[in-house]
Amino acid sequence: MIKLKVDENQCIGCGTCISLYPDLFEMGADGKAQVIDSKKDVDESKIKEIIASCPMAAIKKNSE
Repeated sequence: MIKLKVDENQCIGCGTCISLYPDLFEMGADGKAQVIDSKKDVDESKIKEIIASCPMAAIKKNSE
């Protein structure tokens, strides 16, 4: 089961992930992206595409 997380130290709040994947990401109060449901299992075929969409490489796999 693969889940996603956003590294808040790398995120610049550009909103690319939110505009491409509004069902997975939202803007936090700090102006940085966050995963809407950290327990949501993301389809393996979308993982590389989602990670590659971030210009700051702030989206990571979280296998917890």
